[in-house]
Amino acid sequence: MSALPDSTRDETTYQRIQVVPLAGSLGAEIGGVDLRHLDDADFAEVHRAWLQHQVIYFRGQTMTPDEHLDFARRWGDIHIHPFNAPMEGYPEILQILKTEAATRNNGNRWHSDQMYTAAPAKATILLAREMPPYGGDTMFSNLYLAYETLSDGMKEMLSGLKGVHNGNSSKNFLGGSRAAQAKMGLIPTPQKHPDPDVQTVSVHPIIRTHPETGRKALYIGSHTERFDGMTDDESKPLLDYLMAHTSRPEFICRVRWEVGTLTMWDNRCCQHYALNDYQGQRRCVHKITVKGDTPF
Repeated sequence: MSALPDSTRDETTYQRIQVVPLAGSLGAEIGGVDLRHLDDADFAEVHRAWLQHQVIYFRGQTMTPDEHLDFARRWGDIHIHPFNAPMEGYPEILQILKTEAATRNNGNRWHSDQMYTAAPAKATILLAREMPPYGGDTMFSNLYLAYETLSDGMKEMLSGLKGVHNGNSSKNFLGGSRAAQAKMGLIPTPQKHPDPDVQTVSVHPIIRTHPETGRKALYIGSHTERFDGMTDDESKPLLDYLMAHTSRPEFICRVRWEVGTLTMWDNRCCQHYALNDYQGQRRCVHKITVKGDTPF
């Protein structure tokens, strides 16, 4: 793999990989590694960089779907999306495709993946297969910073609150359930009927403790309908404030994709937003999510 510029490398704690921070808030480019051939020492440093930077990306990763899955399984068991239909022949991979004729894209609002399930996905691993010449970037927001910059009074008030997260809410910004949206052509990804045993409405703490770092994060996103024990009307003013707070510019980084870019992020402490600024262009990514645990 190509080397990163000497002037931007972080070599203070990494000996086997090259780490270049993307922004002051979060994010880093990782160089000097082929993800198809990671030994345990390489993986340990990649894992450490992921926990430190929350979002990491690698250029020039020419992986087959099977190699993509092999890499994902290094991080844990695969999380199956309850609503989005998988790629043909690969039940653990989602193909997210926006064609030249499509006007809507997938993930065009601030969210953390699968936060409406009982044990939300901890990691998302996205591999770029087809990209427009420009546009189609993904923005990420640091939810550690979102929590840490709240006032002490707000932290205290939120400490006892839980959010109700719904994966199939008719109250979202498009209106209607996923089935209704798909019928109207508002969802670009093919849908399926969820397994009735899979929980798609869940209640989790608004202030979440990361199980690996021990840091607290503001755990909220577009799937959050209301606060547990409150009405929608009672919840809305505070939810609106917190959503605006999490997307402050100083909390954000932005990844520009190329074919062969693999980006992975930590859903336990960051949100993401897929930009829809490439009308008339084709964009295709393969997505794998890794199982997490119950937020606390």
